[in-house]
Amino acid sequence: MITPEQILNAKILIVEDDKPSRLILKNILVGAGFTHIRCLPNASRFVNIYRSYLPDLVLLDLSIPRISGFDVMNRLQKEYPGDYLPVIVISSDADDIHLRALSAGAKDFLGKPYDRAKVILRCRNLIETNLLHNEVKDRNKNLARTIHERTAELHQSRLDVIRRLGYAAEYRDTDTGEHIIRMSRYCEALARALGMSEEDCELLLATSPLHDVGKIAIPDSILLKPGALTPQESDIMRSHAAIGAEILSGASSPFLKMAETIALTHHERWDGKGYPKGLKGEEIPLAGRICAVCDVFDALTSERPYKKAWSFDAAIKEIKRVSGTHFDPKVAEAFVRIFPQIKAISRDVNAQDLRISKRVHSPHSKIL
Repeated sequence: MITPEQILNAKILIVEDDKPSRLILKNILVGAGFTHIRCLPNASRFVNIYRSYLPDLVLLDLSIPRISGFDVMNRLQKEYPGDYLPVIVISSDADDIHLRALSAGAKDFLGKPYDRAKVILRCRNLIETNLLHNEVKDRNKNLARTIHERTAELHQSRLDVIRRLGYAAEYRDTDTGEHIIRMSRYCEALARALGMSEEDCELLLATSPLHDVGKIAIPDSILLKPGALTPQESDIMRSHAAIGAEILSGASSPFLKMAETIALTHHERWDGKGYPKGLKGEEIPLAGRICAVCDVFDALTSERPYKKAWSFDAAIKEIKRVSGTHFDPKVAEAFVRIFPQIKAISRDVNAQDLRISKRVHSPHSKIL
């Protein structure tokens, strides 16, 4: 609700070239209790003054010299498109001029000579309308800001759930979440190197941690077996791709749709000898081809119950060797090209994990 004090404290800008008329108008407003009144004898500096003063009401004489009142309203419309412009035009001309002014954006008009009661009433009404408009506009801005913040929080919550689901699968396999952190960042870097859109790069970063979520269903006796798997055990292990896709299927969210694609296709091979569907070449979605390279590289360079970690140089040689058979050659070539960045990502993730490890396992730490 707009109070009488708000109306009387409103900022009023009078643009009138005739000094006696200007003074009469100002005196009427001062006598009515208005306290913030600024007067201009012409419109040469009007737009700049309007921009800095931001009046709640403009009283504009249509017949000011050089720059007419209609020119002023046109400039205002261009400067503030779509805004509510609190302009009362002043003219002693016929009604058709008033109608033209209203069509040009004016909200009301006053005739000369001034009628004190009409001046006060019309000024108060337009000021109140403008203040209400600004109040609604500010409320809408705050609402839009709140919606944006809540949407961002919801987006972050979704990412957190996705990451934690990925961690749940990964901890069963390696007792560490480093793999999915490194692998997801490798995927993002590789996607950028391949020219994917910003949205898809962020989707890959967010959803690639779920590539092995299907391992939740694999028995520990197979998942953690230190030796070679039997053919039957290999079949069970390979089922994690289809199981992961099934877990993630049926969602409308673009996050989970891409996560489903990655879970299903990150073990497909360029030559068609992968699993679970035996897709070949570009039948394999690009997200799956990207994750395949990043997943294999990190698996090679990580220690597992059944193997020692490879050196980075040995792993990158292997990526080159199986390019065109296991991997999309363009994707493999891009990965080799950004190899220095891949090493930097690995160092960064490992350093973060080391800091966490020192804090948790320090003899001075207190675990509650």
